[in-house]
Amino acid sequence: MQSRFQPTSDATRGRDIYTVSRLNREVRSILEGSFPLIWLEGEISNLARPGSGHWYFTLKDEAAQVRCAMFRNRNMLVKNRPENGMQVLVRARIGLYEARGEYQIIIEHMEDAGEGTLRREFEQLKNKLQQAGLFDTEHKQNLPTLPRRIGIITSPTGAVVHDIMTTLKRRFTGIPVVIYPVPVQGEGAAEKIAAMIRLAARRNECDVLLLARGGGSLEDLWAFNKEVVARAIFDCPIPIVSAVGHETDVTIADFVADQRAPTPTAAAELVSPDQSSSRSRLAQLGRRLQNTMQNHLLQHAQQLNNLNSRLPSPLRNIETGLQRLDELEYRRNQAMQHLLRHHRSHIRMLFERLQQFSPLQRLQQFRLRNDALGRRLTANMKFRLQRHAQQIQHLAHSLDTVSPLATLSRGYAIVTDETNERVIRSCVEVKTGDTIHIRLAKGRLTSKVTQTHDK
Repeated sequence: MQSRFQPTSDATRGRDIYTVSRLNREVRSILEGSFPLIWLEGEISNLARPGSGHWYFTLKDEAAQVRCAMFRNRNMLVKNRPENGMQVLVRARIGLYEARGEYQIIIEHMEDAGEGTLRREFEQLKNKLQQAGLFDTEHKQNLPTLPRRIGIITSPTGAVVHDIMTTLKRRFTGIPVVIYPVPVQGEGAAEKIAAMIRLAARRNECDVLLLARGGGSLEDLWAFNKEVVARAIFDCPIPIVSAVGHETDVTIADFVADQRAPTPTAAAELVSPDQSSSRSRLAQLGRRLQNTMQNHLLQHAQQLNNLNSRLPSPLRNIETGLQRLDELEYRRNQAMQHLLRHHRSHIRMLFERLQQFSPLQRLQQFRLRNDALGRRLTANMKFRLQRHAQQIQHLAHSLDTVSPLATLSRGYAIVTDETNERVIRSCVEVKTGDTIHIRLAKGRLTSKVTQTHDK
């Protein structure tokens, strides 16, 4: 049956008529060949994630929208999963979905366009270092209870040093402090901070280090968000307390450090014990130690008296041991006799069972059975030989009855052609002058035909 859309008139002949499939295919080729990879920014809407793993959504701005597809092999590389309403920056190529004739873009790369560059760098470095294990708790070091010397890595001209020193003097005057001066912002500050951390680690003159700085914007604190500083903190064998910015400020150094303090003053309180409470604590521990020692001495004296009264005589222990030895020897002899009786009984039982299966008895049985079978075999062979002899005689008689030699003995003869030894049954098979052979009961004759008669 002809399709209703198939042109049939002569007027359509010679025209280049497109099918819908051909049109979409050529438009797709033109689109894909005319545009290189482009960067496009817009808001995500109508996001769909089917089971195939591909992403389908609409990218729009205030005045227009376009259909988008991001296939599974590409969206696996996207770190942050997209959501409806998210502003993104994509690198894509122009295409056309031939099955529906829809213009679309195929996305190769996607990144978040809503946050600032610094915030994106912060999150990327944070995820990288977290995956590398720099934030793991098993790498965190404990702070010393009473440090012999405290190191401060900060700017020597800021108010941070004054606040930390005031707090340390108030809490515990006798702890010496070493200041490691570094710039805390600006070009090259991160590299200088990392170098100072490594220098403090090599000198190894402090029990704990304070990495401190006052508050500021994200740009001001950016030196503490560099990977070189994070690596230096992680590699440092001395415990480090991070006290960068105010309580709401969070830096990469805070995640890597062994402990974070909300402010530099709080960091000074964290690493220094309170001297008044320490004195009270020492006095209390002294009293507890004295009481504990007295109790231990009394307990040990009582235990010594009890042990002295319970200590048995060595002679009594020897007599008890000898008596126990005699008892064990008697029990051993009884056990050996019982074991021997049991084995003798078992051997007798096995011997009786062995007699039942003696080879001599079985040989006698086999011998009798062999004799009986021999007699049966001899009788059977004689019977079969007699029967076969009778059959042979009968067959010989039957063979002699139909034998051509018997016919010849009654005066008949067999005539054959000399040429091919063919048996001649009629006179018409020979002609005058042919040589023939005649087989008699005894001997043969060679004759020549002189005359033939058909009657």
